Amino acid sequence: MALSLERSSLCVLFLIILLSEGHFRWVEAQHCVWYGECGESEKVPGKKYNCKYTGPPLPLPSEGYDLLTELCPGYDYGNRSLCCNVDQLHTLKGSLQLPLQFLSRCPACFFNLMNLFCELTCSPHQSQFVNGTKFNESNVLEVQYYIGQTFTNAMYNACKDVQAPSSNVKALSLLCGKDSKDCNATNWIQYMFDINNGQTPFPIIPIFSDVPVSGYTPMNNKTYDCTEGLEDGSGPCSCQDCTKACGPKPVPPPIPPPWTIFGMDAMTVIMWISYIAFLLIFTGAVLAAWCYRKRTIMSEYGPFLDSNNPLSLNNDGPDQVNASCCETLGERFENMLRILFTSWGSFCVQHPSLVILGSLILVVASSGGLVHMRITTNPVELWSSPNSQAREEKDYFDSHFGPFFRTAQLIITTPLNNTYMYSPYFGGSDVPFGAILDKDILHQVLDLQLAIEGLVATHEGENITLKDVCLAPLAPYNNNCTILSVLNYFQNSHAVLDHSIGDDFFVYADFHSHFLYCVSAPASLNDTTLLHDPCLGTFGGPIFPWLALGGYDDTNYNNATALVITFPLNNYLNNTMRLDKALAWEKEFIRFMKNFKNPNLTIAFNAERSIEDELDRGSHSDIRTILISYLIMFIYISLALGHIHSFRRLMVDSKISLGIAGILIVLSSVGASLGIFSYAGIPLTLIVIEVIPFLVLAVGVDNIFIIVQTYQRDERMPHEEIHQQIGRILGDVAPSMFLSSFSETVAFFLGALSSMPAVRTFSLFAGLAVFIDFLLQISCFVSLLGLDARRQEGNRLDIICCVKLPEGQEATTDGFLFRFFKKFYAPFILKEWVRPIVVAVFVGILSFSIAVVNKVEVGLDQKLSMPDDSYMLDYFGNISKYLHTGAPVYFVVEDGLNYSSLEGQNLVCGGVGCNNDSLVQQVYAASLISNYTTVAFTPSSWLDDYFDWVKPQSSCCRYYNNTGAFCNASVVNTSCVHCRPMTPEGKQRPVGDDFMQFLPMFLSDNPNVKCGKGGHAAYATAVDLYANKTGVGASYFMTYHTILKDSPDFIDALKMARTLANNISQSMNHKVFAYSVFYVFYEQYLTIAYDTALNLSVSLAAIFVVSSVLLGFELWSAVTVTITIAMILVNMFGVMWLWDISLNAVSLVNLVMSCGISVEFCSHIVRAFSISVKKNRVERAEEALAHMGSSVFSGITLTKFGGILILALAKSQIFQVFYFRMYLAIVLLGATHGLIFLPVLLSYIGPSVNKAKVLAANQRYVGTERERLLNY
Repeated sequence: MALSLERSSLCVLFLIILLSEGHFRWVEAQHCVWYGECGESEKVPGKKYNCKYTGPPLPLPSEGYDLLTELCPGYDYGNRSLCCNVDQLHTLKGSLQLPLQFLSRCPACFFNLMNLFCELTCSPHQSQFVNGTKFNESNVLEVQYYIGQTFTNAMYNACKDVQAPSSNVKALSLLCGKDSKDCNATNWIQYMFDINNGQTPFPIIPIFSDVPVSGYTPMNNKTYDCTEGLEDGSGPCSCQDCTKACGPKPVPPPIPPPWTIFGMDAMTVIMWISYIAFLLIFTGAVLAAWCYRKRTIMSEYGPFLDSNNPLSLNNDGPDQVNASCCETLGERFENMLRILFTSWGSFCVQHPSLVILGSLILVVASSGGLVHMRITTNPVELWSSPNSQAREEKDYFDSHFGPFFRTAQLIITTPLNNTYMYSPYFGGSDVPFGAILDKDILHQVLDLQLAIEGLVATHEGENITLKDVCLAPLAPYNNNCTILSVLNYFQNSHAVLDHSIGDDFFVYADFHSHFLYCVSAPASLNDTTLLHDPCLGTFGGPIFPWLALGGYDDTNYNNATALVITFPLNNYLNNTMRLDKALAWEKEFIRFMKNFKNPNLTIAFNAERSIEDELDRGSHSDIRTILISYLIMFIYISLALGHIHSFRRLMVDSKISLGIAGILIVLSSVGASLGIFSYAGIPLTLIVIEVIPFLVLAVGVDNIFIIVQTYQRDERMPHEEIHQQIGRILGDVAPSMFLSSFSETVAFFLGALSSMPAVRTFSLFAGLAVFIDFLLQISCFVSLLGLDARRQEGNRLDIICCVKLPEGQEATTDGFLFRFFKKFYAPFILKEWVRPIVVAVFVGILSFSIAVVNKVEVGLDQKLSMPDDSYMLDYFGNISKYLHTGAPVYFVVEDGLNYSSLEGQNLVCGGVGCNNDSLVQQVYAASLISNYTTVAFTPSSWLDDYFDWVKPQSSCCRYYNNTGAFCNASVVNTSCVHCRPMTPEGKQRPVGDDFMQFLPMFLSDNPNVKCGKGGHAAYATAVDLYANKTGVGASYFMTYHTILKDSPDFIDALKMARTLANNISQSMNHKVFAYSVFYVFYEQYLTIAYDTALNLSVSLAAIFVVSSVLLGFELWSAVTVTITIAMILVNMFGVMWLWDISLNAVSLVNLVMSCGISVEFCSHIVRAFSISVKKNRVERAEEALAHMGSSVFSGITLTKFGGILILALAKSQIFQVFYFRMYLAIVLLGATHGLIFLPVLLSYIGPSVNKAKVLAANQRYVGTERERLLNY
């Protein structure tokens, strides 16, 4: 019993002790740890220690009520007894300005953060979770802060996605002391309470736990998730700032699988099957026809060669031939052309002085326009139509925001390979650093950078430095140039780069630690290492590591293998004087970099003018090659025109002077064409100058050879004078020349319908040049031929006309090529067993080409446009190898949106209350799948930053109450008051007049320590205010593309940006477009396939129509010409695929040209076939090939072949690829199709003979020596 009583007494005693201990702990919990502010902090100048105080909470003076309501509304009740006074509340507000400006976009995040600091600073239960561990006489020197792990995680989760719109990064990257991906719930709070952050006057050591520790109950207040609204009516955070509010992450559509059949490329399979089917059908048809001919030998002329047939030509009554209406019409048209050209040719030979003088006057008058000639080298003018979408958008952007800035850029690597390890003194794993980040290398790079800053160029006697032309976003307050360089983390100073803290044994902090901090928090004004150096560049802005470093993996910037230094320069739209200064400085920059040598540095560099300079240099460097090419063609023409009968008559029979005259006529036609269009003010392009002489020479020389060689093979009739003979010859061949020249002219002029300036200009100049060349050939050249014929008949020497050779009999023989074609080549090609092989081979080549048409790459590799010794080749290579970020892309909202209304704001902004499909939200969503959309980052949003800047809780927006002028946050003046009242209405977004009242202040405010949201640096050019500042006109929201390495990447980026902009426009019901500096060059590739198909189809249609008419309305003849030219064009695509020639404006010009040149290879032979009166198709084809084939081969084929081979020696890669390769392909394909395939095709399916033409030929030559030619 006694034992039981004793146990009961002990239990009661234990209970009393427990209760009393709890009571004492509860009583203790009511006291404070500090109250008020005392001495100056020794570690953080300008900050004060809190005063040591262990008494109960004290009532807050009334002057602090508004501040308490603003910062800690949870304590705004009762007598407001707290552990802080008004001074501490002011300090708290000042310390929280940067978090407020960046995190208040998400109300839940900022509420939780304020909870953390309010509980620490002012809680009446402060001693329950705050333990003072170090004091001096009156100051608190160190405390422990017990924080619930649940609260910690919830606060971090609510804030981790919040964006910093002006920086395109997450806000925690600016507030955590490291990159947001390395920031977590605990190290963020540790950073905010670390004395090294420059804000905390004494150490606050956070201890995280959800259970009591050492008698302290961790602060675990209620938190709000970012998807929740607050009790004060604030809405949940936006999708951009709260991933959980977004729903599922967007998923890019699957890449469409390649079109296959049986696991192989579908086009290849289809063309194989088609080709095999064709071979079977064709072989069967050939065998069937052969068997039929064995049984019945019948000519297509049978009915009218048989003398017993009333339709026979041998019949006594030829007038009875029953020709169709179309045939009769064709014969009459042919006869009209023959009579017209015969009369004209006779006139030209009879009056050579008049014709030559008249031609000369017309050529000189036309060429006089060359004094007004303008050559366009501006790439924008060359490749982009003034009416194209990209050009109109560029003009809109330039006129509202100014042109995109110019740049000079260095990409620096080192041949050294010594990677080394940095071991942080305060613990942590070792960090590898690449050789390019070695301090000695950085010093050498800084020397180079400073030397570039000191460059002095001269323009019109005036010295130009970088400061005169550079981009200085904070001018006139800060005139330092923007230099995006890793050295700007060290303020471009050798001393700062060498700055280190340590003792004789250890280095606590140096450039390694500063670099690692700055790449994580590039906008920081004070790193958290012992150095306390700023990261902001001297120009007042951040240097993002992905712009200043290259060759790293993921975001391990310490592994970088390249430094990227960019000097943005001002660009000018209509100020040529200032633009010339920038060009002068860039020229000096290029000169300096070309001469710079450092064995430890490998440097690729570029200036804005570099591409244009190198294109110009490339063109000039290849002038010699082009001239040699033309010289070879000229020499060949001069020598090959002559038909030498014997060595004795070498200088009599040669046609050197006539050949030179023919070449001068070709060049005159080019000059006349250029001059006429120069009169009209149409500028030339380098493509016109380089391509058109080649084209006109091809067409002109072919016609010259046809005229001269036909004359050489002709025999003068009895009683026929020389002017009559040449007139008759011209009547025979001029219709063929007219057919080819007019077809080409019409085709080229229709090609001028293209929207691509380079193609349009080429087509206009080429069409006119070809037609002028034809007119000069049938006039001036015919007169010259008559003079040369008289010289030859008078036995006078060529060139030295005054010297006469004694008379002598010389046997007249046909030329070697003509004999070869007539006796050997034509009969062989048209043999019974050869023809099917020819068809099979050419159809096989065509099938292959069709199969690869869709595989020809679209675009133009920038490297190809440069000379092969250009410094730009290294730069282009380094861009794709080292750079990690593409060009800036701007989403431009056109004028007309009402930003002063909530509805207008919600269509654009990305913060609380904004539409889920707003502009910023859609671009943000696109950045989440950047591999698909090519949009790399969340856009910078002036509107969202303006809302944060204008909040009454922020110190950013203030004005002098006596003048109304803007008062910067760094100004200490009692007359500065907040722009908006601390009322529920004042905390809302500004609308109506309020919106426009403060916006100009925001756009003029420079960021500083107390307000990081000033919009001058980031947005000064992003908002186009009306002249009277009564509203916002156009504005843009900027982000970046992902790295783009080749043409397909650039084209895809343009397509994706436009698709995104169209979606935004539809959701906003307002025009928004995407703009980047490269769009204007790559837009052509969006429609290049369509443009190519349209241009070539129109050209073929024109050739068909003209051929139909000029061949005497023989539709089938026109069809064969068109089919052959179409085959040549399709086979050109096969060559392009085999030879890695991409489809672009240059190759499209060449394709249009090949269409024209192909007419020369085909039309003459088809016309010769159509007027032949041989007894069957094979013989007609053989005659056409013998007579015209040799002229085509010796004219266009051999002439061009010699000249083209020289182009392979050109320095410019664009010449090697697009001129040498494509010209060679044009000539070889044209020659093989015109001289091999076309005669065989005509022998199978050529048009039947025109009965009316046969009758006319019989009547014309009956009774003359020419009659025998009907059977020649």
